[in-house]
Amino acid sequence: MSEPRRLRGQTRRDFIKTIGIGIGTLPTVGIGLGALQLTGCGGSPLPQPPAPVTQIVRWPIASHVYTTAQRQVLPVGVSASAVHINPADVVDYATYGYSAWGYGGPLAAVPRKDLAPAYTGAPNVARLLHYFSMSDIHIADKESPAQANYQGIAAGFGSGRSSAYSPIILSTPHVLDAAIQTINALHKMTPFDFGVSLGDDCNNTQYNEVRWFLNIFDGKVIYPSSGAHVGQDTIDYQKPFYAAGLNPAIHWYQVIGNHDQYWMGSQFECEKSRNAHIGSAMLNIALDPTKPDLESVGAYMGAVDGTTPYGNIIGAGLVADFPTAPTVIADATRHSMSTPASTTHDWMAEFFKTSTLPIGHGFTEANLASGMACYSVVPKSDIPIKFIMLDDTVKGPDQPEYAVGALDNERYQWLVDELNAGQANNQLMVICAHVPLIPQYSLTDTTPYPIWPGSEISDESVMNTLHHYPNLILWMSGHRHLNVVTPQPDPGGDPTLSFWEVETSSLRDFPQQFRTIDIRRNSDNTVSIIITNVDPAVQAGSPAYTSRGYGIGAARIYGSYSFGDTASQSYNAELVVQLTPVMQSVISQAGTAL
Repeated sequence: MSEPRRLRGQTRRDFIKTIGIGIGTLPTVGIGLGALQLTGCGGSPLPQPPAPVTQIVRWPIASHVYTTAQRQVLPVGVSASAVHINPADVVDYATYGYSAWGYGGPLAAVPRKDLAPAYTGAPNVARLLHYFSMSDIHIADKESPAQANYQGIAAGFGSGRSSAYSPIILSTPHVLDAAIQTINALHKMTPFDFGVSLGDDCNNTQYNEVRWFLNIFDGKVIYPSSGAHVGQDTIDYQKPFYAAGLNPAIHWYQVIGNHDQYWMGSQFECEKSRNAHIGSAMLNIALDPTKPDLESVGAYMGAVDGTTPYGNIIGAGLVADFPTAPTVIADATRHSMSTPASTTHDWMAEFFKTSTLPIGHGFTEANLASGMACYSVVPKSDIPIKFIMLDDTVKGPDQPEYAVGALDNERYQWLVDELNAGQANNQLMVICAHVPLIPQYSLTDTTPYPIWPGSEISDESVMNTLHHYPNLILWMSGHRHLNVVTPQPDPGGDPTLSFWEVETSSLRDFPQQFRTIDIRRNSDNTVSIIITNVDPAVQAGSPAYTSRGYGIGAARIYGSYSFGDTASQSYNAELVVQLTPVMQSVISQAGTAL
């Protein structure tokens, strides 16, 4: 697989700003909007709400469901001479070949025994756990005046600014629904014991965004629009639809991400941004990279006009170009889940208001009381594997970066206590966090990539701590929107003190995938962690199907991947872990025979 262009030639700080984890600041390059047409200027609000919706639709998935171990989604290469278009010129994506894709053959699991030198190829004999992970769903209220569309549109071709704007925002609820339907189909083949969402369920910490996320899991009717609710009878991505809902037999657990708490995942909410969420005026902030704060002014960020099939952006541009400020219909359900008192409490509380299980999805009343979004769980009582759900996001106002990882003393000590307890109780341990620790740069570049700058407890200190626990086998995360697997060998050479780090890509951006994880016991009592990417099954003509092309097109246009890159961006592997003699004995009879 070729390396994503967004990872090449960038500093650590540049990467943090341009990857889909927070909008960062604009590059100091000239802006050329090309054929971009921004409509709705001059302060005209969107139309008033239409008559009550006449129908509620369903969006079934394809009749056959595959993982990438059976079939891959492959982008079609784009001509090097293709016309360079603006990311908002959605009507031109197909015209110039940016959004073309097809299917390819299976992707084999790469055998990885990097951390288990004693492993000699012993076969899998029992399944310990089978679960799914998804991350960075970024359910977006595309009509909210508090999004950051113009930051991406103005930056334009090759800027790497897809986190600010991408036409993917039109159909994020539909992509999640397709993923849930795919999970249900896979569950019928090989039942899942549980699932994990690794954070960034919301795009912009809005109440309606997190409710859409939860209601899709619950199988409710989804009204994927806000404000004036325009286009709900005529535009596919606006039509109310019946969500399939997750099979109720599958319990699922939640981790918190930076977008779940902060404006666009990047900045602490202030009075201006909180008012922007629920008001009618388009958010007005500067494009000047020297003034990246929310209190700045200079450009209206715009919103999607839901009456248009390609989601035209309305009310975006420099303030000087508008005779009066552009507006939309206000909507109180857009209010921020982050309050001055807590960035976590109200968001966590919504996970107690669902019909899927378990109640709270891992969070407890103690979490609500303390505001700390960390907990641990043993998903299967007869399998000695403990999951440590760690909130490793930045906390508190006036921090230099919010789209990075961090632990304060309180959460660090909580982590150490959980690791000590798991070790004492002879439990294998998996850490689930939103932000990776020190992953390698990409699938092909093994250079370590620290992503915890300026934290109270350094990433090096956390890594050193983790290497003291032989029962830790895996760190799982999302955040970078990449499918990267990083071995974390013990510096002292003890394979039992080594662990794997696995990143799950985003359901928002290409490749729009989730993972299945199959933890198996081998005949020599080593453990294999079999990871497999899954493309949500989509049916032609559905918003989720269209979104896949938009995701590929945006990745090309923003320069995330080169024109000639036709790889699936997937990575399947069998990751072998070597255990201590004590844990070999503990698991020797565990699991369901294969």
